[in-house]
Order: sequence, then C-alpha cells, then structure tokens
Amino acid sequence: MTDPIKRTGLARRFWEHKPLDRMTRQEWEALCDGCGKCCLNKLEDEDSGEVALTRVACRLLDDTTCRCAQYDIRHQFVPECIVLRPDNLDSHAYWMPATCAYRLLWEGKPLYGWHPLISGTAQSVHDAGVSVQGWTVPEFEVPEEEWEDYVIEEPT
Repeated sequence: MTDPIKRTGLARRFWEHKPLDRMTRQEWEALCDGCGKCCLNKLEDEDSGEVALTRVACRLLDDTTCRCAQYDIRHQFVPECIVLRPDNLDSHAYWMPATCAYRLLWEGKPLYGWHPLISGTAQSVHDAGVSVQGWTVPEFEVPEEEWEDYVIEEPT
C-alpha cells in the first residue's frame, strides 16, 4: 500500500525535539499513523467522561485503507468532523485513540515502534494490528441506539 501521507524530507525524529505548536503542516500531517481509529464513532459517559470506541465507523471511512474517502472535502459530508490542530488539541486529545501520535506527544509519551515515522512504512500500523483495517461497520448500517453493542477494547 502506498502511503498517502508525505513523510519524506522531514528532519530525523523531529517529533522528539520539536513542540507540536511549532511543527510545519507537513510535520503535523506526518504524525498521523493511518490507523483510522479517530474515524470510529465514540460513546462518552456523561458522568465519568470516559470515552469508548465502537466498531461503527464514519460513513466516509474506507476500512480497507483506513483513510477518509473524501479527506479534503469531508466537511461537506460530515460538518462535525474535527480538524485536529495544535491549538485545539487540549480540548480533543481525551477522545483520541490511546495509540494516536498526537495524543501520545501531547501526553509527553513516545511513539510506538510500529508508527510509520519510525518503521519507515505505512503498512506497519496494520501489521501491528492497531488499525481498523477490515473490521468496522458503516454508521448507516447501525442505529445510534445500538452503538453500545459495538464497543471495543482498544488494542495498544
């Protein structure tokens, strides 16, 4: 599989010494590991604030590639889709997947060895079993009141 994210020409291990809010757009985008978990619908417990991932995916997720099928124009179809940025990470990191590079770096943690920036290949996230490849169900096939039946334990 060809990596749709441009990861060439970047400083070696830039994420270890460059703050998130100082990264270029290319560096920021390169942090995405391509797992697709951010495109899963989540359930948040109103009392505890705990967030659970479900197997129910956004209607635009291609679970073969784990990519948004309409990334550049996704807001035309899903207006509530979040554009994660350094200036809004504080309010969104809590619901991001535990393995997400943005969340890990925000929490001061290192990236996993399977991350494409470390492994050198976009396939590594799938080989490690941490992507949603091949196991999601589209949101239009499951009524929202049944999403609780699709809660998953996130692989870490």
